[in-house]
Amino acid sequence: MPRIAYVNGAYERTSAAAVSIEDRGYQFADAVYEVWSVFDGRLADLAGHLNRLERSLSELQIAMPMPRTALLVVLNEVVRRNRIREGLVYLQVSRGVAPRDHVFPMNMRPSVVITAKPVDRDAAARKAAVGLKAISAPDIRWGRCDIKTVGLLPNVLAKQKAKEQGAGEVIFVDSDGLVTEGGSTNVYIVTKDGVIKTRSLTANILPGVTRLNLLPLINESGIELREESFTLEEAKMAAEVFITAATSLVMPIIAIDDHKIADGKPGPIACALREVYIERARASAGV
Repeated sequence: MPRIAYVNGAYERTSAAAVSIEDRGYQFADAVYEVWSVFDGRLADLAGHLNRLERSLSELQIAMPMPRTALLVVLNEVVRRNRIREGLVYLQVSRGVAPRDHVFPMNMRPSVVITAKPVDRDAAARKAAVGLKAISAPDIRWGRCDIKTVGLLPNVLAKQKAKEQGAGEVIFVDSDGLVTEGGSTNVYIVTKDGVIKTRSLTANILPGVTRLNLLPLINESGIELREESFTLEEAKMAAEVFITAATSLVMPIIAIDDHKIADGKPGPIACALREVYIERARASAGV
């Protein structure tokens, strides 16, 4: 079955769908995006992604392309037309189409693209059971990483380097030696004292929606949680390291720069959090 995309009011085969070469998302990366997990045909963490979408658009002074209710209809229709039971939905909103000029054109109509693809949850579970290797890299991204823009070239270069070195993620490190976040994830450590640490949102990182929904689950578990920075060396010496995102959910990291984390196997806390997160996300999907 061919994949179906939504582009500016029309449902088309993904292979034939297109936007103008003068779309500002293409010309300037003047666009934002969101990615939803789909469980049992329903969008997970629905409100969190919509809230972040609206914030990102507002920060760039791009109008919301349609009311939430209408957007939800379109998102769910893309899921339905692609017969997605377990998968991902990608939404991109650009400022729109206009002759190339750096300043904002007047009276812009935002461009909207939505695609969907299936995910093999069993394969993802097998990957989580083994864990991922990661490499570290200097964080050379722009100063507004709190906005989920499509300007991801530093992430692309770093994640390509990770792949070439046999790793599944890159961990960015700032000029002070502190971990910021992953190439497409938020990063956490479990100290040898059993405390979970993750960088505060005040420190120029993306407010991950999976992160948003995982933190209350950590608190419910009784594990001490601290939203504070940690160094790369602290991460390498931690009892556990894990990452979160809509694409990876909760994923253990077993090595950084070829340095094994603890015994080099997924830790019990990360594995338990993955299970409870998926259970909760699946139960609340579509709400």
